[in-house]
Amino acid sequence: MKQTFYFVKKLHAFSGKILYINLLAMIFISLLEGIGILFLIPMITASGIVKLDATGIPLSHWFEIFHKVPALLELPLILGIYVLLVIGQTVFQNHISIRNAKIQHGFTRHLRLETYGSILQANWDFFMKSRKSDLINLLTSELARVSAGTHTFLQFIASIIFTLAQVSLAFWLSPRITVFVLVSGLLLILISRKFLGRSLKFGNSTFELGQSYLAGVTDQINGIKDIKSNRLERARMDWYVALTERMRNEQVAYTKLQAGSSKMYKVSSAVLIAVFIYISVNLFRAQPEQLLLVIIIFSRLWPRFIGIQSSMAQIAVVLPSFKALVELHEQCAVVREFKEGMDHEPKEQRIHMKQGINLENVCFRYNLGEPAYALQKVDLHIPANRMTAIVGHSGAGKSTLVDVVMGLLKPESGSVMIDGIPLTDDILLSLRESLGYVSQDPFLFNTSIRDNLLMVKPHAQEEQLWEALQFSSAADFVRKLPQGLDTLIGDRGVRLSGGERQRLILARAMLKKPSILILDEATSALDNENEAKIQEVLEQVKGKMTIIVIAHRLSTIRDADEVIVMDEGKIIQVGKYEKLAKEKKGVFSFLDKYELMTVQKAENFS
Repeated sequence: MKQTFYFVKKLHAFSGKILYINLLAMIFISLLEGIGILFLIPMITASGIVKLDATGIPLSHWFEIFHKVPALLELPLILGIYVLLVIGQTVFQNHISIRNAKIQHGFTRHLRLETYGSILQANWDFFMKSRKSDLINLLTSELARVSAGTHTFLQFIASIIFTLAQVSLAFWLSPRITVFVLVSGLLLILISRKFLGRSLKFGNSTFELGQSYLAGVTDQINGIKDIKSNRLERARMDWYVALTERMRNEQVAYTKLQAGSSKMYKVSSAVLIAVFIYISVNLFRAQPEQLLLVIIIFSRLWPRFIGIQSSMAQIAVVLPSFKALVELHEQCAVVREFKEGMDHEPKEQRIHMKQGINLENVCFRYNLGEPAYALQKVDLHIPANRMTAIVGHSGAGKSTLVDVVMGLLKPESGSVMIDGIPLTDDILLSLRESLGYVSQDPFLFNTSIRDNLLMVKPHAQEEQLWEALQFSSAADFVRKLPQGLDTLIGDRGVRLSGGERQRLILARAMLKKPSILILDEATSALDNENEAKIQEVLEQVKGKMTIIVIAHRLSTIRDADEVIVMDEGKIIQVGKYEKLAKEKKGVFSFLDKYELMTVQKAENFS
């Protein structure tokens, strides 16, 4: 129950005094309900249907005042007071329901914001080790289940309060009979423990099936092009049929469990009521007045016991979702990237390097237990306002090196210095503010071109947008689109070609006016024409900002001020393009010859 108490504390911290005001109001409603029950005796007596003696019933002397009222007015007066009590109780009950709804949905929104904020502030290593669909599942399905669990918990509290109030009233009327009811209720709860255990198992199973379902569907939608081109529809449909069959069976089994527990409660209720009346009349010698009131209270009290058990079962089903969110919050707290919140403003909005970036004896492993290093004792100087190219075979460590430079990954040993200042959390935000990043796999949001650009600079004027598009050689094709800047580009920009997407990403990076521009294999998927356009852009900004280019195509980096060659996480060659190309035994020379052969084959094929 650790997870439940965790969220109870969260609920307390969020709602504060409002929660306790609601609790007091619930107690007040319980008192009104109790007074209404006590009014049944004078109401029935005044009706003349049955003559009951209220002597011995608590507060019975209060009823004597009605005998002083004229007979014609006695019943209307009693009924009027009873109706007012019920109306007052109903008004307060509605008010509490609305306040509870505000607490529930406000708390759910608070959890959504806290959970999403925690995820956003986690470091890059966390995202590399987490499955995207699991995070989506937690932010959608499981948070919705937690919201439902919060509602159930509030109902559980209300049931406890009402039950205690009703038990107190019943104990006041007849201690012996009430003890019998309590013992019966406790036995019912003890018997229901097996249902709680099974409900918890169903909760775990539902959580796991939900994760598998969302993960599979997400993967298949992302890979729908491969599925259709390779005729995998039947295999994927078989998977979907099997999983949904399991989900259906799980829900049917849970419904059977609920139906079985409901049947048990109804049967036990009938038996206990029969035993209760028999014992009350023959053993406790209860008076009709007492017996009538206690039966009424029993009829209201017994469903409370059932309601408490039902709430416990529902909370048990939701517990895995509570647990998953607790673990996510704890994990994100450990891997939090910044000490300050996302709204924290860095001391310096931008970094304008004068010397450059230095890596000194940097080592990095993705998993500390593995012997293989992604970076091994890297010593490197990236000069400011120069173009530095990084090349090497696939898996040589190029992207890892850039991730370390950007502060996405922290080296296991060694240091990263910017103008002689260590890259720590204190300047990391400033560094990110200064970066323009273009990746090999360009990501665009499913919205308009305008919105995609404004994400990096929300208050940019239209002239600035067109300036950035012109700079990245994207203005011409954007003007030809049906709605220009307001054209919707589809999921991940699917309505655009690869070259168009890449140039939009570059425009977005340039709109930010970065002092450091990083292109991570940004031209690898482009044709010669689009590659040439991006090279033109680089020529325009060369000398005005620090440019770091990771490239498979060596033609992209011919004009680089310095080329760094990597292999197996090490820097093995450094120098100008022409110098490295002349080193016949070097890796760079091999890469150059390999590219030349590839180009010649492509030309012969065409």
